[in-house]
Amino acid sequence: MNIDLFIANETLVPFAKVICDLIESSAKIRGTGIARRKVSYIEQKIASGNAVVALKGEQLVGFCYIEIWSHGEYIANSGLIVHPDFRKLGLARKIKAKAFDLAREKYPDAKVFGITTSAAVMKINTDLGYRAVTFSELTQDETFWKGCQSCPNYDILQRNKQRMCLCTGMLAPSKNEALENINIREPEINKVRKID
Repeated sequence: MNIDLFIANETLVPFAKVICDLIESSAKIRGTGIARRKVSYIEQKIASGNAVVALKGEQLVGFCYIEIWSHGEYIANSGLIVHPDFRKLGLARKIKAKAFDLAREKYPDAKVFGITTSAAVMKINTDLGYRAVTFSELTQDETFWKGCQSCPNYDILQRNKQRMCLCTGMLAPSKNEALENINIREPEINKVRKID
């Protein structure tokens, strides 16, 4: 199947409405708490190069974007969606991995995080190096949490003072933190024990 993944640019802005419709219809069908996005918001993500778009010819088949929070301390991969006709092909994993790499390349000092109710997304995130965390370890930027207002589970988040919801918080180290950890651990791995 010939599906191409693109780092978004202004030529892909016309897909924004289709993306928003796909996100909303998917949330309704699956009964999950995916927050709605405005078309203008998705257009901005695409035009700024902060998104990944998957196309089969001229048909949109998948999408994910990145968002910066807390003055660059955190970055989120959000809005992951695959058209229903193209699910179960491993496409979500490829889109998410490309968005993860894009986030870490553009913002190497930012921790990468996300919140999700999807077991499949949790598995993908875990494979990419995320770990489940409490919401207190995520951005405390009020604008991020306001983005949850269109989610049907928002009242749960509010009742719990943004400490918990039905979503699972997940966090991966920044690119630079990951490189530091490799450099710290590498000598220990390469040590040869002398046996008398």
